[in-house]
Amino acid sequence: MTHSTGTLYIISAPSGAGKSSLVKALTDANPEIRVSISHTTRAMRPGEVDGVNYHFVTREEFVKMGEHGDFLERAEVFGNFYGTSQSRLQQTLDEGHDLILEIDWQGAEQVRKLMPQARSIFILPPSLQALHQRLTNRGQDSDEIIAGRMREAVSEMSHYVEYDYLIINDDFAHALDDLKAIFRANQLQQKRQQVRFGKLLAELLG
Repeated sequence: MTHSTGTLYIISAPSGAGKSSLVKALTDANPEIRVSISHTTRAMRPGEVDGVNYHFVTREEFVKMGEHGDFLERAEVFGNFYGTSQSRLQQTLDEGHDLILEIDWQGAEQVRKLMPQARSIFILPPSLQALHQRLTNRGQDSDEIIAGRMREAVSEMSHYVEYDYLIINDDFAHALDDLKAIFRANQLQQKRQQVRFGKLLAELLG
């Protein structure tokens, strides 16, 4: 049976912009949309689960995977390594599922070169003050770490121009509607609809 290949979506945002919350709300509403689970060497945060949030591995394991060419992209962020398994990603797309890859601009740059058909979305906070407040409200990081994340955020946000879509997360519900609209419009592309409604189209055209 012919089926439509899924679309890879790259979603990036500075830490604290609300990316993870928006992606979770999107996938909760549409289980057919999957999220790629990256490998990382960073420690688990409270509430995180291995194999759900990330595949948590040692630096030695990560290096070995890289040597075997397992990563579609990889990057070092805040002293920790992150990478995406290319074989797992392609399998999900081949099954017809849209797949979200939550990575920073460096990883996005690597993925675009290997998979130019991917669509990319950048999420911005409504202001620097709002971003700082969100990072502070997490209650997980020291003032020094928050200051570092704010500096990194400014650098990260300057790369929004490299993305196909831009969402400002001021009002969560509105930002979620914007995100859903991007996915919905792509699913309505003629090529995907042709696969989905092949029988109907054949009947309509006699």
